[in-house]
Amino acid sequence: MTKVRELIKIDPELCTGCERCKDVCPVNAIFGKKGEPHKVESSRCVFCGHCVQICSGYSSVLDEPDTPRAEKLRERGMFESTTEPLFAAYCAGDALEVAAALKTDKFSMVQCAPSVRVAIGEDFGMPAGSLTPGKMAAALRRIGFDRVYDTNFAADLTIMEEGHELLARINSDATLPMFTSCCPAWVRFMEQHYSDLLPHLSSCKSPQQMSGALFKTYGADIDGKAREEIYSVAVMPCTCKKYESARPEMSMEGYRDVDAVLTTRELAYLIREAGIDFTSLPDEDFDRPLGTYTGAGNIFGVTGGVMEAALRTAYELVSGEPVPDTDLLFVRGGEGTRTASITIKDKTFKVAVVAGLKYVAPLLEKVRAGEADVDFVEVMCCPSGCISGGGQPKVLLPTERDDVYMCRRKSIYSHDKDAKIRKSHENPDVQKAYADFLGEPLGHTSHKLLHTTYTKRDI
Repeated sequence: MTKVRELIKIDPELCTGCERCKDVCPVNAIFGKKGEPHKVESSRCVFCGHCVQICSGYSSVLDEPDTPRAEKLRERGMFESTTEPLFAAYCAGDALEVAAALKTDKFSMVQCAPSVRVAIGEDFGMPAGSLTPGKMAAALRRIGFDRVYDTNFAADLTIMEEGHELLARINSDATLPMFTSCCPAWVRFMEQHYSDLLPHLSSCKSPQQMSGALFKTYGADIDGKAREEIYSVAVMPCTCKKYESARPEMSMEGYRDVDAVLTTRELAYLIREAGIDFTSLPDEDFDRPLGTYTGAGNIFGVTGGVMEAALRTAYELVSGEPVPDTDLLFVRGGEGTRTASITIKDKTFKVAVVAGLKYVAPLLEKVRAGEADVDFVEVMCCPSGCISGGGQPKVLLPTERDDVYMCRRKSIYSHDKDAKIRKSHENPDVQKAYADFLGEPLGHTSHKLLHTTYTKRDI
């Protein structure tokens, strides 16, 4: 069995054994007796970071634990200048590695997930849900990235590939229902516990990995660079994205699609280390073409967003007519499982959205039994989707968590509503990428770069 990097860890010097982490772990990967330090079993863990978000055992800058604070910071991949409290549960970071790489002669490209722009402002004292894509792009340029792109571009691309894959399955009586594959924690759970159902997963890579594959091919060609000259970084709300980027399937010709992943909090560390006043930055645009996105690409950050974006495009692919209402409210919602149907011409599509990994097992058992009356399923490990990811700014007071997530969600939908283009297939630079480089959805080039395979993983 391949050894898995220990991404999620619990510091035994800081853990009080309160068991809050154990209570929120969706896969029972945390062990320990109440009142004693707990441990994470990495082979079982899906790296969602729920434990990181809820952990309340900490050491402040004024405390002196047995292990010096400077050493703890290095172990966590954090800068020595960091003054925030160190919590017992944490995710091994990559900020130091990225900072070092930016000082080399590598040509650096960075992408930012939709949820980052509605959360990072909180780390700089801005109100919850503050929408800061322009400031984020400006900060990344000042940190030293050569190209500042957006994961939302690849989210639009995902809809093109995934939508065509779904229709191809339906028209050929292939394996249904089809499950989304954007959430790496959900994919890892499937590989561990329901490997017999892997044919139900879409073969699409996640938007992060599609971006990485394009950075070192299409993007490299645009800038006249070779694959080996590119250093590719992703800024994500999700701790499991670090695991996903290191999967052997996510590389080509010996080079990883994404070289390093920073969480939202880690980007805040980099910004502070660079002495940048985030709140005073001017708004700047993302670079084109791999930074152009629609409202549909942006709503990937909330639960139901992938489904809504897919249906906006699928409706027009099937009917040849614009979707009557771009806001498909029937797939929106919060934690739990919800189902709906939409009729396109004479065909009724049945869909399901699962928000929170702990809710998915009943549906999977129905699929196993051949009793799942559904065509397409979105699954997100985190209860509110990516806005509640393990790498997002920590909400210290549990009583404020729902309000913070609501503000982030509202901001995501506002960004979609204000977009000039709100459907993935209408993204002009996505259309150009197909015309100039990819060919067509599910074609030879797009399948080679944008799709992948899954495998059974032992616990």
